[in-house]
Amino acid sequence: MNRIITIAGAPGSGKSSTAKRVAEALGFKHFSSGDLFRQIAAERGVSIEEINKTAELEQEIDHAVDQKLRDCATEDGLVIDSRLAYHWLPNSFKVYLALPLEKAAERIFAHVKDVGRESENAKTLEETLQNVRMRAESEKKRYMNLYGIDPSDLSPFDLVVDTEKNNLDEVVELVLSEYKKRS
Repeated sequence: MNRIITIAGAPGSGKSSTAKRVAEALGFKHFSSGDLFRQIAAERGVSIEEINKTAELEQEIDHAVDQKLRDCATEDGLVIDSRLAYHWLPNSFKVYLALPLEKAAERIFAHVKDVGRESENAKTLEETLQNVRMRAESEKKRYMNLYGIDPSDLSPFDLVVDTEKNNLDEVVELVLSEYKKRS
C-alpha cells in the first residue's frame, strides 16, 4: 500500500473535514475532487446540483476530474476526498464515510447557512434534502453508466465509518489508527 488515503462517502458525511485533519496529522497533502467540481460549477455560474445534471450529458466533466485523480497515483503522502478516488487508486487506503441522506442534508444546510459553500445555496432544509437526493441519484447514474461502478457497494473499502455515530475527532482517530495498522 502506498502513502495515499482516499476518503469517499455521501454528500455531507465529512469527507473534506476528515481528509484535511488526517492530512494535517500525517503531514500529507490534501486534494478534494468535490472542491474541483464546485470550482467547475462556479466557473459556469451554476449550482453543484446543476453541474451534476450537466455532467450526465457532458462526460468530459467527469473524465477531467477522474484524470486529475489518476494523476495523483504517483504522489507520496496524499489524502484525497473524492467519491471515486478509491477506484482510480486501488493501492490506496480506502475509507468510506457513511451517513443517511437526511442527516447529510441537515449538515449541509447548517454549513451553507453558517459559512456558505461555493455553488450551494438552498434556502430550506427540505430544498437541501431534495438537492442531496438529486445529486446522489445523478452520481449513481453517471458512475454506473461511465464505469459500471455502484457507489453504494462498500466492499472495496478498507474502513467504513458511520459519521452519524462518530464525531469528527472520533472519525479522524479511527482513520489514523486503522491506516497506521496497515501501513
